Amino acid sequence: MRFMILGAATCMLLGCASPSSIPVLQDTTFDTFATELWQAEQQRSRPVAGSLADLSASHLAAMAAERQDWLAQLDAMDVSALSEQNQINHAILRYRLANSYDQYRFGAHRMPLTAESGFHNSLAFMAQRGGFRQHSDFENYLSQLEQMPRYFQQQMDWMRQGLADGMTQPQQVLGGFEQSIIAYVTERAEDNVFYTPFRRQPEGIANADWQQLTERAKVLIKQAVNPSYQAFYDFFVGEYYPNARQSIGASELPDGHAYYQNRLEHYTTLQLTPAEIHQIGLDEVARIRAEMQQVIDSLGFEGSFADFVNYLRTDPKFYAESPQQLMHYAAYLSKKADAALPRFFLRETLPRTPYGVAPVPDEIAPKYTTGRYLSANTDRDAGYYWVNTYALNRRPLYEMEALTLHEAVPGHHLQIALSQEMAQLPDYRRSFYTSAFGEGWGLYAEYLGLEMGFYQNPYDNFGRLSFEMWRAVRLVVDTGLHAKGWSRQEAIDFLASNSALSMHNVVTEIDRYISWPGQALSYKLGELTIRRLRQEAEQALGAGFDVREFHHQVLKNGSVPLQVLEQQIHQYIAEKRQN
Repeated sequence: MRFMILGAATCMLLGCASPSSIPVLQDTTFDTFATELWQAEQQRSRPVAGSLADLSASHLAAMAAERQDWLAQLDAMDVSALSEQNQINHAILRYRLANSYDQYRFGAHRMPLTAESGFHNSLAFMAQRGGFRQHSDFENYLSQLEQMPRYFQQQMDWMRQGLADGMTQPQQVLGGFEQSIIAYVTERAEDNVFYTPFRRQPEGIANADWQQLTERAKVLIKQAVNPSYQAFYDFFVGEYYPNARQSIGASELPDGHAYYQNRLEHYTTLQLTPAEIHQIGLDEVARIRAEMQQVIDSLGFEGSFADFVNYLRTDPKFYAESPQQLMHYAAYLSKKADAALPRFFLRETLPRTPYGVAPVPDEIAPKYTTGRYLSANTDRDAGYYWVNTYALNRRPLYEMEALTLHEAVPGHHLQIALSQEMAQLPDYRRSFYTSAFGEGWGLYAEYLGLEMGFYQNPYDNFGRLSFEMWRAVRLVVDTGLHAKGWSRQEAIDFLASNSALSMHNVVTEIDRYISWPGQALSYKLGELTIRRLRQEAEQALGAGFDVREFHHQVLKNGSVPLQVLEQQIHQYIAEKRQN
């Protein structure tokens, strides 16, 4: 349904010209429009239960045309006449729609993978997500397994088109990627990750029905899952990897400079140029490097910065001796952070959703990042803080405090769970996530650890600074790679020489930035914005500043573009001063 804007002439004819009634009428109309838009988006982009997405050219084109129409209607609205919350709703709907449309018009569907994962990994998550309780849950899942050959073929067809058009990932970042594909092919169906939902029989499903479901699962894994992954492996090894592009930067893609500027603005939600961001990064690198040197000096270490970093990378005392030790340490730090929350957050606003600590799955661990947060899918699930236990000699313990604060609490779990629990917000707000806000908050959470009693050990504090440096370096290397013609080795050298990250993590991260243009910019720019707004509030409010109330103001609307956050905090400061 198309949204019809009520102009002044229409209102005169309908007798609705009372100025006080116009905003109410427009809000009501907007609410109806927003609901219809979101329902249409769900129907278009999310398949019905028991199906995998339709990636046919006609379906993707139809979705793009509809999104373009929705965008035109959003842009025609008088946003100033809407309520404060609907102005935020408008901004978020437009942001989400514009990204989906932009991804299509730049041809991102021809490149459905990054250096660390792809559509084949995303499918595996549906087997591990939980929530399998009723007979229909398993029937829908089996139907999805049955459609895998069609879905994989559509993905490979688009990737072939990408090869023809020059829209591929760089060959340099794809070495070893094939192992993340073949890992899903197993001789025994029961050993396959896609058999995971059938390893425990739920109450309420009769034994005879359960036996029928499990037998169907075994057949589909052998006849649909294994052949699909094997075909993708053969395609990747024999066709995609050998013919992937030799260039590195996004600027080398079709319409590459415009594509990178678009991705930059999407991930940062700011109107900045690559040159401006590059300079911000250089300034931050210089500042943090000076603080790192202060820590080295306080330890009485004799040697250069490079010598100290080499010492951290090679001394066994900085590394766990077993995956269990690393996981236990992560769990301990998580509970320590939990206990500190009431001093920094209003009790009534803390999330109810619990979270667990789990290792990154073996199938993806070798090329996966150090840690990540996975949000709960339903109100019966928990969130999870994933810790990578692959290659323990590359997972330094002195980085674990910063990593835990970022991924668990007060970082991603706290922020995302709060957003999901905001029942007063529409669905498209509760499920919304933008990197500039979310990752900016995660990095701010690392900084907040200083006030929470973490980083008492100088090595842990150096680990925090190394993590902050890691994010500052991203501003330099991401723009360097994608806008300034840097080589992969130049980026590796710049990150390695300015941080204490292990060389494995350095290479993994640089490959991630190469294959995911712009996303790495969001962390530091988001954190700088939040810290600047806090400083403004502290200076303006003086003794009236309450850090718990400030954090509530930052988080109370869920994930929002940075411009919206800035407006909200400035309004909070003005109202607080007036009162």
